Amino acid sequence: MDMQEERILRSEDDTIEFAKELAPKLKKGDVLALYGELGTGKTFFTQQLCKFLGVRENVSSPSYVLMNEYIGNYNIYHLDLYRLDAAEEVLELGLYDLFKDAITIIEWPEIADGMLPENTIHIYFEFIDQNRKVRISK
Repeated sequence: MDMQEERILRSEDDTIEFAKELAPKLKKGDVLALYGELGTGKTFFTQQLCKFLGVRENVSSPSYVLMNEYIGNYNIYHLDLYRLDAAEEVLELGLYDLFKDAITIIEWPEIADGMLPENTIHIYFEFIDQNRKVRISK
């Protein structure tokens, strides 16, 4: 999947549509790295994406537990690395094992950048006036 895209998200509906368009392009083994300040919509996007990937349960931020696992059309691992201080802590989560058999979504991935697979889909969220801009690169 080759992606280079940028778009403005003016509403929650725009974010939902973005998730709906991306979901069918994903497959087992894909890794999504979500970057952006607090409040830019990373968790909301993840919740919507998981719905379109067949997850029926409530999707919540794994800020305090570091990782949540969901079952939908695929196994989905949702990580939040915000509270980690060292790359070794990322390895303790068994990061490389997660990549093989699931879709892995990582919020605050900066500490793990050097460990992410080459085919990682990087999604950058940022505030633009009253809206949000999202940029995808792979």
